[in-house]
Amino acid sequence: MPLEDGDPASWRGQQINGEVSGTPQLRGTGHPPPWGTPAPDGSRTEAMAEGWEPGPAPGDRDVTFGGGPQRAGQEPWQREEALMGELSELVQKVVKSSSWWERHGVDISILTCSFLLLPAGFLCLRSAQAIPFLAGVLTLGVVHHTLTVKGSHLASHNALTESKSWGKVWAIFFIELCSAFTAEQATYNHVKIHHGYTNVIGLGDSSTWKVPFLNRYIYMFIAPLAVPIITPLVALDLLRNVEWKAALRTLCCMFLGLYCHYWLLLHVSGFQSPWSALLCMLLTRSLLAHPYIHVNIFQHIGLPMFAADRKPKRIHLMSLGVLNLPRNALLDWSFGHSLISCHVEHHLFPSLSDNMCLKIKPIVSQYLKQKKLPYNEDTYTSRLRLFLQRYEELMVHAPPITELVGIQ
Repeated sequence: MPLEDGDPASWRGQQINGEVSGTPQLRGTGHPPPWGTPAPDGSRTEAMAEGWEPGPAPGDRDVTFGGGPQRAGQEPWQREEALMGELSELVQKVVKSSSWWERHGVDISILTCSFLLLPAGFLCLRSAQAIPFLAGVLTLGVVHHTLTVKGSHLASHNALTESKSWGKVWAIFFIELCSAFTAEQATYNHVKIHHGYTNVIGLGDSSTWKVPFLNRYIYMFIAPLAVPIITPLVALDLLRNVEWKAALRTLCCMFLGLYCHYWLLLHVSGFQSPWSALLCMLLTRSLLAHPYIHVNIFQHIGLPMFAADRKPKRIHLMSLGVLNLPRNALLDWSFGHSLISCHVEHHLFPSLSDNMCLKIKPIVSQYLKQKKLPYNEDTYTSRLRLFLQRYEELMVHAPPITELVGIQ
């Protein structure tokens, strides 16, 4: 049912974050289900995730939502696509007027600086004094997360280069060599499923981040320390679903990345025993694991969820189901703007680099607010408090499906 001009949408069903109201009242990475989960119309998903022109997806019902005037004779779904098209034109103008440095250079320079800090980090670990040693741990930890989170995320979206061939090379380097994961699985799960079906139950609903048998304090504060161990184990399990050549390449890259880290700790940092080197690997690779887990659940879980055949069109899906956190110097550097303060912008335009997401942020936020669409923002501490208070509801029980219905 179409909405009258300027009317807010009626939000029917239970809201996870608070009371039922006309628009979600939020006080506040997401990732998709494992490989093998059937994605409806997989080819369409890729277009949705990386393309800027949404188009109606097969199986979508006309679930409409408020925002912007409706032109005479225009169908609801056409109006919704017109909104996304209008916003895309505004963003496209900014992108076309931006230099290569703005589109790719800034983020490449951050990754390059991280590589250049590696020798200093390993050498600091040679010191017997506490302050230089801790400086080495901090340096290697930040560098590791910059390469594995920011680098892998940008590479999975081919946002580091405009060449698809080089994009594949960077994806293998950052995802497999640096992160000890599989590029094919990461790209499929994150780009095609999570971005194509953001907050759609059973597809891009971030349910893989849930571990129901853990209580809230273990999950939020202790379990993240195991991320460096769990990641390669999950990758090994997922290799069963890829071609043997890709699996062999992934195994070689994973082994090379892990062994190089171990070898450098023994021969450059001067660790005397294998166990002390392995312990240092675990420490540096889990240094920012807590915010990594938190960010991935904070920005999607607790927001409206939809059934696959009742999801709204793209611009409404992303404005409802994605949340921005405030800027933070450490997390902006290590994770990237698109995962922290520009997550809404990233989900609307996933092929843009972190720096470009930051550049278009004022345009996107102003446009969504002007069209009376949600633009969700919240602080890290507020979301942490919410998840600790409502852990059972958000992380254990299945989220209720939200329906958007129009007002006559």
